[in-house]
Amino acid sequence: DLISPSEILSQMAGEGDGNKFLKRFKEDGDFNQYWYSKHSIDTIVGEIEKVAKKAAFLSTPSLFFSLTSQEIRENSKVFDIDNKWKRDPGFVYYDFKKPEEIPQELHHSFDCIVIDPPFITREVWEQYRDAAELLAAKGATYVCTTIQENADMMFEILGVRPTK
Repeated sequence: DLISPSEILSQMAGEGDGNKFLKRFKEDGDFNQYWYSKHSIDTIVGEIEKVAKKAAFLSTPSLFFSLTSQEIRENSKVFDIDNKWKRDPGFVYYDFKKPEEIPQELHHSFDCIVIDPPFITREVWEQYRDAAELLAAKGATYVCTTIQENADMMFEILGVRPTK
């Protein structure tokens, strides 16, 4: 099903202290989509909003749609394979196996790159690195989530270290 931007926003504008994205959208095993907890979303979004003006959200729709800063949301893009988001102006179709298909006009234009791949293997992280290198402006901040056991690999591939 396609979901319009106004549907996303109106359905996320409900009451309650839970994350509205989590209430509205179910995880989808067909896309290996598994959402962060409300606490994790709040924490990660808080960190992103401290450093970003324009972020590229690679396979992280739960974070993109949970941004609290309207300005950052309007300047950012969510790169995802799930076309249910395609009516949102921030959506960019993205197949991590084909980073070269990222539109040229988006190259080197994001000050923050947010990555949570559907798989945590070296090969997949290398494909995400290729996309990140295309999207990152000089001096961009990287926000990546993976397991602790990948720390050395993440440093080798992206030059990042765990912060928490």
